[in-house]
Amino acid sequence: MANDKNPKVLIVDDDKNICDLLRLYLEKDGYSVLLCHDGDDAVVKFKALSPDMVLLDIMLPGKDGWQVCREIRKISNVPIIMITAKGETIDKVIGLELGADDYIVKPFDAKEVIARINAVTRRVGTGMAEPESKEVHYDKLSVNMDSYELKVNGKNIDTPPKELELLYYLASNPNRVYTRDQLLDEVWGFEYYGDSRTIDVHIKRLREKLEGVSDKWTLKTVWGVGYKFEAEEEE
Repeated sequence: MANDKNPKVLIVDDDKNICDLLRLYLEKDGYSVLLCHDGDDAVVKFKALSPDMVLLDIMLPGKDGWQVCREIRKISNVPIIMITAKGETIDKVIGLELGADDYIVKPFDAKEVIARINAVTRRVGTGMAEPESKEVHYDKLSVNMDSYELKVNGKNIDTPPKELELLYYLASNPNRVYTRDQLLDEVWGFEYYGDSRTIDVHIKRLREKLEGVSDKWTLKTVWGVGYKFEAEEEE
């Protein structure tokens, strides 16, 4: 279920039938829906209307979905779910590299799309309703899931939600090794049907932000197994 603020979802697709179908399901589930059918208009509407989430096709008139995703990521970290007929692994990797949070391939079941949107909304939109504080601190590093902020050396670092959730999960369980499949289950949840390369992409992006920050912790690859957040034990 959507929260009481009726989150706004911007649907960007040149197939008006798909837009109408998604709008029907989303409005029934309590969301406010905005539509546009080309990439240029998508960027304008995003800046003007500040949606809480974007469902974004790749093949669009004007700017394509990759360009739209890139421009949104320059100014915002709102969740972006790519919805497209391009199902090749390389297309998924490109989307994730550009900062997309999830990827759904056409043809899709509208109920699956709603389940994924609801999952992202619970993670991003309802954090303030949770009584416990969700924050971890290490040397020169702070990850706050209540405000969805990553701070490095006291400075806020723009980070897409999925990257932040992955880092928070690993940092909350220091020195424990997780396989890629375990991380997919814990961070993406049962709604995700992608492959484990998703984890590699997000780890790579996190390392770019965290490289050389501190010698007291690191995102470490455990070859043949997965990843861990390796940190010095406190005395």
